[in-house]
Amino acid sequence: MQSRPINQQTLQNLFRRADTNNNGQIDARELQGALSNGLNIPFNINVVTLMIKMFDRDYSGHIEFNEFANLFTYVDQWKTCFQRFDTDNSGFIDAQELHRALCTFRYNLSIDFIHLLMRRFDRTRRGQMAFDDFIHACVCLQLLTNAFRPLDTGNRGWAQMSFEQFLNAAMSIV
Repeated sequence: MQSRPINQQTLQNLFRRADTNNNGQIDARELQGALSNGLNIPFNINVVTLMIKMFDRDYSGHIEFNEFANLFTYVDQWKTCFQRFDTDNSGFIDAQELHRALCTFRYNLSIDFIHLLMRRFDRTRRGQMAFDDFIHACVCLQLLTNAFRPLDTGNRGWAQMSFEQFLNAAMSIV
């Protein structure tokens, strides 16, 4: 995913605006207020919390400026990706667009599973994913893939695992 470089001063200004209590850190609610999904509704708090966990290097539950800069670049890359697969420019990803995106990411998933993802991650229940829901679906899929890969010793898309190994994989997205 390629995106345009982000000016450091712009990032610092965004960080300062998001840091509403001026403590030099941003929590999930502050970050939620700083992000836009293009729908004039708050960014999905589950996605915000997940991304903070991904970028919070000191496990404080907050992100500092450098962590914010990395997170913002990550979100910007997802935005570029989202726009690429939103072929009808609706501002949403439908099941066909999601299927194309995931095939491009080398996921060979059935259309039934694509529809399951749509039902699970479409907060509006309109058969389309908003930008933040698309990020949520893709990040969860990637985290589960990362947990599955070590168990797929033959690299064939199959794994034998104990119940505890399954729980460890599932916990990677909780």
